[in-house]
Amino acid sequence: MTLVIGLTGGIASGKSTVANMLIEKGITVIDADIIAKQAVEKGMPAHRQIIDEFGEDILLPNGDIDRKKLGALVFTNEQKRLALNAIVHPAVRQEMLNRRDKAIANREAFVVLDIPLLFESKLESLVDKIIVVSVTEELQLERLMKRNQLTEEEAVSRIRAQMPLEEKTARADRVIDNSGTLAETKQQLDDIITSWA
Repeated sequence: MTLVIGLTGGIASGKSTVANMLIEKGITVIDADIIAKQAVEKGMPAHRQIIDEFGEDILLPNGDIDRKKLGALVFTNEQKRLALNAIVHPAVRQEMLNRRDKAIANREAFVVLDIPLLFESKLESLVDKIIVVSVTEELQLERLMKRNQLTEEEAVSRIRAQMPLEEKTARADRVIDNSGTLAETKQQLDDIITSWA
């Protein structure tokens, strides 16, 4: 019996770090962000739909979508964000389910769906258990500003666009506090996987 784990957290909480630790353990991790990037590449149906919705202005000279420009548009406008999600989410969800079902058919012990907006997109039904990666608010803001070269104002608006971390942790089966060292994070993950094996 395959245990399907949902992995989520806040922006810049260290979810990717935990995902990489799972991959190192040989566990299949299906990353919604990677699938979302593939879904909007030239030639994919979502690419055309996004241009139809947002106009040619969001394209780079080579015809690819300018993710930074599109991000700036949708992070400040709720209607535009919902319009983008309505295009991208169904395509991403279908591909994730295909990959999840393949892992189950292969009788893998665990398969992890790495979904940043698991709760916001109401996708809890796709998984058996949920791990939330959490950090302190100060650390989240500091990491996001540094990682994405954002001003404090830009970083705060991106954090606020998501469900608050404390609400996510309250809905999790298990929480990994990623405010300490990598070794501490890894130990927490090892304990969870062992207890669920």
